[in-house]
Amino acid sequence: MTTPPPTAPTPPPSGSTSRRSRRWWYLGGALALVVVLAGFGIWYFVFRDDSPSAVNIESATESLDTRGSGSSNTSANGVDGTWTVDGSIGSFADFTSSFAGYRVQEELAGIGAKTAVGRTPAVTGTLTIAGKKISKADFVVDMTTLESDEDRRDGAIRDQAIETTKFPTATFELTRPIALDAVPADGTTISVDATGDLTLHGVTKEVTIPLQAELTGDVIAVTGEIDILFTDYDIAKPTSFAVVSIADDGILEVQLFFTRQT
Repeated sequence: MTTPPPTAPTPPPSGSTSRRSRRWWYLGGALALVVVLAGFGIWYFVFRDDSPSAVNIESATESLDTRGSGSSNTSANGVDGTWTVDGSIGSFADFTSSFAGYRVQEELAGIGAKTAVGRTPAVTGTLTIAGKKISKADFVVDMTTLESDEDRRDGAIRDQAIETTKFPTATFELTRPIALDAVPADGTTISVDATGDLTLHGVTKEVTIPLQAELTGDVIAVTGEIDILFTDYDIAKPTSFAVVSIADDGILEVQLFFTRQT
C-alpha cells in the first residue's frame, strides 16, 4: 500500500498575514514612542539644566525697554552726579531687577551635573560720575537673603561654604577710578574694568571685574561677572549626602540698575 505524500499546510489568507504584520508594526512603533517619551521625561525633569541664564547687558536693557525707562536728560546735563542702585526697577521673580549672586557647577547623586544659581535683590550702593571718569563706587550685598531653587542648598550656605550666618554681607569698593573713552550716549553699550576691594566670607582681596554698561533713558544698567576661587576666600565646599562633587570655583555675577540722585 502506497503512503500518500504529506499534505502541505494551507497558508493563511494573505489578508490575515497583512493584518498581523501591521499589528506588530503598530505595537513596535507604540513601544518605541513610549521609550522616546520616557527618555525625554527623564531628561526634562531630572537631567535638564534649567538654571537661569547668565547675566548679560542685552537681556538687562530689554527689561528696561519693557518697563519704559523714560526720556534721558543727558544731552543737557551729561551723566555727572551720584547714581544709586534702584531696587524699584523690575521684578526679582523673573530677574529683571537688580541682583547679585553666584553660579557654581555641582554634581548631585541620582541627578547628575547641574549649575547651582543663587541670587538676591538685596544690593545697595552708589557710583559717582564726573566727566569721563567714574571716581567712586561702593556696594553692599545682604548675603543672608540669597535664594536658589533648592532649600537644602540655601540652608547649606548659611552654615557651610560662605557661612552667611557668620558673614552676612559682601562688599565691593572701587580703589581706582574708571576712565571712560567718552561720555556714554543713550543706547550705547560700553565695556569697562572695575578694580576694587572685594570682601567675601570675611576675606578682602583686590579684584578686577569686567563690566558692561548702557544708559537707557534715565537708567544706567550694569552687568558683570568674575570667577572666584573658593580657597582664595577661605571658603570650604559644603558637604551633603546628596552632593557628589562641587567645583573648586564659582562665578560671582551682578546685574544692577542705577538712577541718578536728585
